[in-house]
Amino acid sequence: MDFLSSLPLAKIAISLPVLVLLAVFLWPEKNKRYPPLAGTVLHQLINFHRVHHYMTELAYKYKTYRMLSLFRIIVYTADPANVEYVFKTNFANYSKGLYLHEILSDYMGDGIFAVDGDKWMHQRKASSSQFSTKVLRDFSSEIFKTNGLKLAGKIHQAANCSKSIDIQDLFMKSTLDSIVMILLGFDLDTLSGTNNEESIQFSNASDESNGATLYRVFDIFWKIKRFLNIGSEAMIKENIKVVDKFVYNLINRKIETLQNSEDDELPLKKSDFISRLIETRETDPKYLRDMVFNFIAAGKDTTTSALSWFIYMMCKHLDIQDKIAQEIREATGLNNTSSPDELAANLTKEALSKMQYLHAALNETLRLYPAVPMIARGCFSDDTWPDGHSVRKGELVIIQPYSMGRMKFIWGDDAEEFRPERWLDGNGNFKEESPFKFIAFNAGSRICLGRDYSYLQMKIFTAVLFSKYIFKLTHETKVVNYKTMITLEIDGGLHVHAFPRV
Repeated sequence: MDFLSSLPLAKIAISLPVLVLLAVFLWPEKNKRYPPLAGTVLHQLINFHRVHHYMTELAYKYKTYRMLSLFRIIVYTADPANVEYVFKTNFANYSKGLYLHEILSDYMGDGIFAVDGDKWMHQRKASSSQFSTKVLRDFSSEIFKTNGLKLAGKIHQAANCSKSIDIQDLFMKSTLDSIVMILLGFDLDTLSGTNNEESIQFSNASDESNGATLYRVFDIFWKIKRFLNIGSEAMIKENIKVVDKFVYNLINRKIETLQNSEDDELPLKKSDFISRLIETRETDPKYLRDMVFNFIAAGKDTTTSALSWFIYMMCKHLDIQDKIAQEIREATGLNNTSSPDELAANLTKEALSKMQYLHAALNETLRLYPAVPMIARGCFSDDTWPDGHSVRKGELVIIQPYSMGRMKFIWGDDAEEFRPERWLDGNGNFKEESPFKFIAFNAGSRICLGRDYSYLQMKIFTAVLFSKYIFKLTHETKVVNYKTMITLEIDGGLHVHAFPRV
């Protein structure tokens, strides 16, 4: 990232107009109580490499607070009461808005995660009708099993020669293969390592654009850089070309396949998401590009993040890893001598529903390491939140899942401990928490459509892998940290050794 080169300019830009900004933005109105000012965008730029830690430190102190930028105030909150108010009670007053759409649109276009109003509603309805079908759920389940077995094959090869593996990279390839198959019906076979150069280029370009797009929130000069085509903005432009080429090629290939199919082949070729969408006459290339890319990014990035941090937690808590492996054996009725294929065949809906401790461990991972660590909304009109703090029209509001997972006032004194049992009742059954307290999948009207698919994929992959292998960190003492992006990717990958489970 190129923020260091612009730091002197940022200091000048913030120091010179500070008195004007304080007068315009911070002057208290009668009978209004605004959140405390905790810092400026300069502090965020300096802490960009650890921004979620930094914002959590502020959340410990304030719960709700403001950060000063050059032209606007950004309000942060880690209070569940405020989250429910923004996401549900007064949902109509908080949405993406023009400011956030401008930040996101180069990367996500007019896809479902970057738009409001009619565009969002249209895509939400179209997507919801497809994701709710039994055909797509069954189709997805088989895809997850197939790719889970391919993943197990890669682990087997590494385990046999005691080779360290970057399991985050393997998850990225597996989840990309899975989501493209679900959306478009094509097997990219990225995991095999053959003929996958375009897929890898796409993933790298998408990841770089992801991080640079988040950087725009803190970089007051990003529009100037975009106009001059320099720094991170030049990188976004080049990477989007790679993304567009990849996605448009997939869509054109799908349309060609449908047009050239015989009538008796169509039922088999129409199990995927886009085929069923095209059936409803949604054929505008840009519309399909934005929808496909948004779902590919969500299906690949968020699930890869969740699985990677889950494996990290399992390596740090081997006793929990063993407990989950035992639960998998009991739920499927199999033992360590069963083959991965036998295991996959026994991963029925009923068997997966018995894996209550696994579900709890996945949620505990997402509590501490949410795939999307910050969620942004624009405020459309002046308002007052349940905690008594007021927000002004035009202010940017950021909900903090990463910080909320670490708040003692929400989760108790052991909030920073990894303890799956907090998700279980006295009988060992999984218990839900308020989605406004646990917002790993967003909440309210914008709650994640793919939540159940994400759990399904994570459970299937975990069951296939843990039934045969024990995972340990390659470097036990190496610090594992996130890369600052829209999603919470592990910086540098997650390197582990797999050992046969006996």
